[in-house]
Amino acid sequence: MAKTIVGLEVTEESVRAAEISLGRRPQLIAYGEVPLPPEAARDSEVLDSGAVAVALRQLWTGARFKSRDAVLGVASRRILVREYTTQAMRPDLLREALPYQVQDLLPVPASQAVLDFFPLTQEGDQVSGLLVAAVSENIEQIISTLGKVKVRAQAVDLAAFGLARVTAPLVSPDEAVATVSIGDHTTQVVIARGGVPLFVRLLPIDVATAASRRHSAELVEPELALAAVGAGNGNGNGAGLAVAGRTRGAIRAATPPGASDLAARLRSTLAFFGSRANALPITRVFITGAGAAVEGVVPTIGTAIDIPVTVITVGDIVSMSAPPPAGEVAFNLVGTVGVALGEAGK
Repeated sequence: MAKTIVGLEVTEESVRAAEISLGRRPQLIAYGEVPLPPEAARDSEVLDSGAVAVALRQLWTGARFKSRDAVLGVASRRILVREYTTQAMRPDLLREALPYQVQDLLPVPASQAVLDFFPLTQEGDQVSGLLVAAVSENIEQIISTLGKVKVRAQAVDLAAFGLARVTAPLVSPDEAVATVSIGDHTTQVVIARGGVPLFVRLLPIDVATAASRRHSAELVEPELALAAVGAGNGNGNGAGLAVAGRTRGAIRAATPPGASDLAARLRSTLAFFGSRANALPITRVFITGAGAAVEGVVPTIGTAIDIPVTVITVGDIVSMSAPPPAGEVAFNLVGTVGVALGEAGK
């Protein structure tokens, strides 16, 4: 049997994971999501280790994951992602020099941060790319919690990088596209070409997803949304639900809380990227995440931007032998699978 890897995310509302087979053509073989009680976690930050450990144990048992090796996807609003240019040097030397170079850019001492640098371009002896900085205590807390249920964190990946990865096969390699994952409290925006992230922004906006409404009402029920599916033929390759340009104003839906703010912030983000020197034109915007399932969110975004919008679910980006999950889980798993695919491609 092929080896597998599990992509894992911890959000304020739930823990979710997707197990995929390793190899040239990864397939989704099992997935699951377990709600968390209020105040157990924030996006990629564990507040109550015991409660999160209980949910993880339920997740692994209920979904019947074969592997206990996981790639942790993080998307906290406290993670710094910014463009950075430094002198070109060997990767090992750069890792040693980076804490001293970026100290003034960090909200915490460099000794308390986990740093990574994703190189994109080089001109002469200068290399430019994306600097990623997270508070080490938060990452260590999640890894410690995983250890309580004997789950091994093989790697930590920025969830936005996973989003760039999964939408790359849906367009030509030279196209620049934006992938937007609308979460319960944080929206991730990544602009990429050929799966390589060029720009990342995290938008702190609350959207009235089913999970966030459940938390607000404090009606947390121990229901496990999961399925275990065997490897098989793909189902759902490609475009997903397309919504064309501003003509989608014909779609009538009440504007849900947070949608107008989200649309305005997204329009501003895309405009900022497009205004930069030598910026590539964005040909398409992919939308996913739980917020994409909220009535009125996608039409509101569609009327705010002049770029074609395509909504995608997990069935559009990975093959499986059974139908993809319904509801918000189908959208949330897009990013989770993307995190796992980073390890599968190695």
